[in-house]
Amino acid sequence: MNTENKYFGTFQWFIYLLANSIALPVVIGNVFDLSATEISALMQRTFFIVGLSSFIQGKFGHRSPIVDGPAGSWVSIFVIFASIGTQQGFTMKETLQTLEAGLIVTGLFLILLGITKWVRHLLFLFSPIVTGTFLFILAIQLSGVFIKGMVSIDYNTGQMDGVSFLLAIFIFFFIIVLSLKSKGWLKNYAILLGILVGWSLFIIFGKGHRSFSISADWIKLPEIFPWGVPSLTGGVSVTAILFTFLLISNTFAAISAAEEAIPNNRGQFLDRLNRGTWIGGVSHLFSAIFSTIAVVPLPATAGFVRLTKQYRIIPFLFACGIMVVISLSPSIVGLLASLPLPVASAALLATLIEMLGIAIRSLTKQPLNDRNITIIGVSLLVGIGIMFLPEDIFNGLPSIIQNIGKNGLLVGTFLAIIFEQLWKQKN
Repeated sequence: MNTENKYFGTFQWFIYLLANSIALPVVIGNVFDLSATEISALMQRTFFIVGLSSFIQGKFGHRSPIVDGPAGSWVSIFVIFASIGTQQGFTMKETLQTLEAGLIVTGLFLILLGITKWVRHLLFLFSPIVTGTFLFILAIQLSGVFIKGMVSIDYNTGQMDGVSFLLAIFIFFFIIVLSLKSKGWLKNYAILLGILVGWSLFIIFGKGHRSFSISADWIKLPEIFPWGVPSLTGGVSVTAILFTFLLISNTFAAISAAEEAIPNNRGQFLDRLNRGTWIGGVSHLFSAIFSTIAVVPLPATAGFVRLTKQYRIIPFLFACGIMVVISLSPSIVGLLASLPLPVASAALLATLIEMLGIAIRSLTKQPLNDRNITIIGVSLLVGIGIMFLPEDIFNGLPSIIQNIGKNGLLVGTFLAIIFEQLWKQKN
């Protein structure tokens, strides 16, 4: 029975790794007008980096079963730079080259902070209110990505595909009900069952086809710098350094959430954070070298762990190894990439419920007095409100202001940090 649980656990972790890796490369590919072949290659490189980085973190970094996945926070930076690059006369490929350089700057900065252990001197910035604010805004931001992923367009009519959307809604609630009402292995494998049932339903209803260019090669190593040689600019350098502090908040939140979700996993937090930070820097360098969206420890993994009770590290590491091996076969990547985006998005949306719960518990760890309510309220309202501003509202302003001003997660988290430090609580 233990062997079966190990195999099922490995398979479920693999599906979760896969589901977290599919959506965002498609988003970035469309933003930067990449061809179907380029998107397929980007997905292959993303699978490779996700598996490799998650394994290194689990084995040598924070040593917890936390998936490294394409960062929703980095996606917002990519989208913002795509807009700014166009305004400044850069081609999409030139913009991607500046983003590669930004990943390298961030990676080197994270390695420096982690290896020197200077990151521990920044811990005072990440109070429960700051961590809760970061997780709350991140959950809201990702919910927008996943809801959009659940809505597909019928190319015959140009309107929303109602059948696909209803199936995605069904999968979302199917996973929630299974995780709440069922027991034993049904409860533990709710995400896996939801994805398999959803994929089957999409095939039955004729909605399972997704067009991707698949290479005829059996084995293909990921290409190095396929977007071109990195090109460093002042704007991307400043943005990368500022963004490093947000990534430290992300790592802090992911490890804290994992400690809360996994029984008997507390202890050695500073060592976990130091190792997780510098290994995260290495992952950023890999992301730059292989031209992918940067991968980071996903705080939402804690929600998956709570839903599935997958606490052990060994099945997780096996799944990461499988992900790396699978990524080297373009034909298998093409097959896995046919997982309908609405199915993956619905499954990931279900995991955000637990992540949001962790955020709320973090926000309410301290008394909800006037000071704390004001800090939480201002940070959340401004951070979330920025997400609804028109994309061109900051056009014409210096690029660094655009980079910061368009990023609600960055603004909301920094506001929480600033208010916490300037408005000291009276004993």
